[in-house]
Amino acid sequence: MYARLTLLAALILLPTMTVAQEFITVPRRLSDDAFYRLVACAAPPGGPCGKPEIRWSEERRVSLTVGIAQIDAGFPTYKLDLVDDAIDRAIAQINASGAYLVLERIYEGEPDISIYLLDTPQDGIIAGTGNRELDGSELSIGRVAIRSRGGEIQDAAIAISRDIQRREVASVVLEELVQALGLPTDIQSPAYPDSIFNENSNAVVWLRGQDAMALRRHYPRL
Repeated sequence: MYARLTLLAALILLPTMTVAQEFITVPRRLSDDAFYRLVACAAPPGGPCGKPEIRWSEERRVSLTVGIAQIDAGFPTYKLDLVDDAIDRAIAQINASGAYLVLERIYEGEPDISIYLLDTPQDGIIAGTGNRELDGSELSIGRVAIRSRGGEIQDAAIAISRDIQRREVASVVLEELVQALGLPTDIQSPAYPDSIFNENSNAVVWLRGQDAMALRRHYPRL
């Protein structure tokens, strides 16, 4: 999607590894199995995974916290209000998806999923967040960085550019939060105008269909 993503897997005794592939192109709609494998581990239809599967631990997934960690002075105030509302709406949709996880908005302390509202222009380089997974990387409109050890997510950070358009806010926030849960790969296809994972659009504002299915499959109820 226009919202860019970097997945960083911090492995024990190994250097941080960056997986660069961000989307996979397909010509038509996929089965539920193929769609899930694409967004969860970058597997092309019928092919092997291109990324490791990662998840929040069973202990943390039922009390994951989300909060705004930084608001740059140059981030427009009216866009802050839109993002603030979009975070609450996205959390409500994820919590109602049927997946075995619970997100909670916090306003103090260090959240599991941190959101940075930056005075960084579209396609600019992120700096000054103090988050080593974000600083130095390119920011299109939105970006999520996930740090994991083995298959377990340790923390996630979302950056949003000052240049985000009003009409994009709800879609970008929802997509980035879902991807911060371990579904990091977008899909490029004219067959998926209704998916938040659509690489070529920031228009979908509801978690439905195969999008919600993928999240439930990633976090099945016991």
